[in-house]
Amino acid sequence: MNAAIIVATVALVAAILWLALRKTALPEAPEDLQRIGAAKRRAGTRPSAPATQKKSSTRPKPASPPQATEALEPTGAHRQAPRARDIDGLRRGMAKMRESGGIFGRLKDIFVGKKELDPRLLDALEEVLITSDVGTTTTARLLESIRDGLAKNQLADSEKVWGALRERATELLDLPGGGGIREEATPTVVLMVGVNGAGKTTTIGKLATKFSEQGKKVMIVAGDTFRAAAVQQLQAWGNRAGCEVFTTKEGADPASVVFEAVTKAVAEKHDIVLCDTAGRLHTKSNLMDEIRKVHRTAQKVLDGAPHEVLLVVDGTTGQNAIQQAAEFGNALPLTGIVLTKLDGTAKGGVVLAIANEQRLPVRYIGVGERAQDLRDFDAAEFVEALLGGNDDDARAA
Repeated sequence: MNAAIIVATVALVAAILWLALRKTALPEAPEDLQRIGAAKRRAGTRPSAPATQKKSSTRPKPASPPQATEALEPTGAHRQAPRARDIDGLRRGMAKMRESGGIFGRLKDIFVGKKELDPRLLDALEEVLITSDVGTTTTARLLESIRDGLAKNQLADSEKVWGALRERATELLDLPGGGGIREEATPTVVLMVGVNGAGKTTTIGKLATKFSEQGKKVMIVAGDTFRAAAVQQLQAWGNRAGCEVFTTKEGADPASVVFEAVTKAVAEKHDIVLCDTAGRLHTKSNLMDEIRKVHRTAQKVLDGAPHEVLLVVDGTTGQNAIQQAAEFGNALPLTGIVLTKLDGTAKGGVVLAIANEQRLPVRYIGVGERAQDLRDFDAAEFVEALLGGNDDDARAA
């Protein structure tokens, strides 16, 4: 019996050893692998592939793209900050217009302290606007909607009339193409024209300073070859701005000067070319023919040049500025107006008149002697600075 027990025990041990060896040699069944994998995933590890399983050749799927809001959100390096509005600064530059004898002061006197509408309101408005260089045509257009609103009882008090006047003025000034120079070519060639004393040379110097501060490669072209002082003035601005000033001998043909300068600017990859021209009376046909020649010459060097033809107008000249815009517009394809010396006038209505009657956008306005006082024109900002009350700055900013 003892022998039988021994034999049974040996057989049992042998069976256990055989089963253990067999389990080690064979891979787990699929269901066993699944159970093991699930257990290891719960434990935070990835299950090992069995020795006999082939490595998958399938590439991993790419990560999911970010949400649309993340993809469209620009980084700080690419986000372009809007031009800061400076109502107070512009208002200081137009202080004469806002004084009691200026256009704003006179308009304000019509409304202040009057809760009910005066039957003579429109007559008073008309007088102030016409005598402030707005002109009869533009004045009639400004008052047309106000007259209509009064007839329909839509403007019940003086405050609403004042608001309607500001809104209408903004609409007249907000023309397509207004504001600063657009760089649509390399180089962008700008031809500055106007009568004597309008401020062309100073405007070019200020623009050169602005663009140089933006990191642009600027060339100033001294195209007024008949006035030595103009060349010297441009050289002083060029030294201050750190940009090249292209000059030739005194009395040279202006068209030839522009031809050589633009050719050089193209070769040297300038960003901006600012061409000065001699002041000329818009009533002198021979001088207007000369400026046409300069315009054609620039086109021969660079297709599309000059890309901007800006008429510089002295803002203190009043209604004469409208005639200048008309005559120069007949001779050249003007792209905009630069109104200078607005800090020296109490009227300022010529801005509205030129925009309305000539349909020319205002590109810059000059309200001081410094380079930063030549401002990119913004219709809403201008009207707010001119016709806005002293408490409107916070709402406008």
